[in-house]
Amino acid sequence: QVQLVESGGGLVQAGDSQRLSCAASGRTFSSYAMGWFRQAPGKEREFVAAISRTGFSTRYADSVKGRFTISRDNAKNTVYLQMNSLKPEDTAVYYCAAAAANVNVPVSTAPEYRYWGQGTQVTVSS
Repeated sequence: QVQLVESGGGLVQAGDSQRLSCAASGRTFSSYAMGWFRQAPGKEREFVAAISRTGFSTRYADSVKGRFTISRDNAKNTVYLQMNSLKPEDTAVYYCAAAAANVNVPVSTAPEYRYWGQGTQVTVSS
């Protein structure tokens, strides 16, 4: 069992930067590939970024590539999402997720993820 708690959301202006954190507790954090998803009002949850167990491999949605960076610190049981050049269309609830135990590479599909956090709201004003 893994518990995930996101933090770092809030209200920012377009063009600003923001860093989200996701703290994990429970079983060994380094055993899980991790991902970030987001859900805007009236829309389906969508993939944002993912990172492998070691952090050596990452994957991004086209909409955030070049602006967002996912990273992890296995010593601190934490995964981060650095968001730069934020746009109003980035407004959403952002969720951290831990992949199933047999997943080692960064994956972009929600069914591959077994544990989810409660989410943190990010609002980008124009």
